[in-house]
Amino acid sequence: MMLPIDIRPDKLSEEMLDYSRKLGQGMENLLNAEKIDTGVTPREVVYREDKLKLYRYQAPEGVKRNPVPLLIVYALVNRPYMTDIQEDRSTIKGLLATGQDVYLIDWGYPDHADRALTIDDYLNGYLDNCIDFIRESHGLEAINILGICQGGAFSLCYTAMHPEKVKNLVTMVTPVDFQTPDNLLSAWVQHMDVDLAVDTMGNIPGEILNWTFLSLKPFSLTGQKYVNMVDVLDDPDKIKNFLRMEKWIFDSPDQAGETFRQFIKDFYQKNVLINGGLVIGNHEVSLTNVACPLLNIYALQDHLVPPDASRALGGRTGSKDYTELAFPGGHIGIYVSGKAQKEVTPAIGKWLNERS
Repeated sequence: MMLPIDIRPDKLSEEMLDYSRKLGQGMENLLNAEKIDTGVTPREVVYREDKLKLYRYQAPEGVKRNPVPLLIVYALVNRPYMTDIQEDRSTIKGLLATGQDVYLIDWGYPDHADRALTIDDYLNGYLDNCIDFIRESHGLEAINILGICQGGAFSLCYTAMHPEKVKNLVTMVTPVDFQTPDNLLSAWVQHMDVDLAVDTMGNIPGEILNWTFLSLKPFSLTGQKYVNMVDVLDDPDKIKNFLRMEKWIFDSPDQAGETFRQFIKDFYQKNVLINGGLVIGNHEVSLTNVACPLLNIYALQDHLVPPDASRALGGRTGSKDYTELAFPGGHIGIYVSGKAQKEVTPAIGKWLNERS
């Protein structure tokens, strides 16, 4: 038997007044909001090539730097400032606190001139040039790499092709098996005519990919969050953090057509990263060539890269030092949640420091 709903006029009136107050204060806070930044930690551009920028982050005072620098390789499909989204929710700031000498690649925004760029251009061109720059700057044969999401898959491929240049590899929410049964995104693209899409549009617009990702969880990502936003409208700091996240969500670069074509056909439709047969440029890529120490981190509630898609890496590389770390959160929470700041970044720093 259902209990009667207690809707008293005085209670209802009080809630409506509170709601109206929050909306009024929220409009003022939104109008007064300053320009939303794209990263909060001090950094400098140390290398440029075409649209690419390589950043080096400023080390905090009093923290001894790991002698082996760490390069963060982010996905092409989103902007890398998610790793440095706000002061108290910054993966980069947490890594710096553990002594890591952090570099990060900003791939930029591809335009029509970049439509013919291939995965080979990105990995054996841009990425390799950045790694060589860091190696030469530090006088080292090999550096550490942290690959995130698609950037993690690319980092695995790069390490397989150039094992002598990678000392330690960390993969974070990285797809390895692209055809696990619970991968909704994969199910959607299995029968996609990617040739028709690329031949028609050239580059793939970022807006198409963005709305595809949002459609994976339409209620929570396109409706419920705006209803919940009312609860923070009267707090200027929380409003700014909400707007930072909104800016990142809708700041989606176009994808170079030929890179998109190969990534969808080879990785998603043929699943060659684990099935074999992946060719990038002049290299036949095999995960067994990844022999360096490897830390694989995945999120248990990840809707974009299901845990099984990442766990598939275990036993498929040539590494004799393989570690897995499961995070009880989602694809974005692994960067920005308070729990991640306390658990994930310290664990990465400790793991790297023990091996560098």
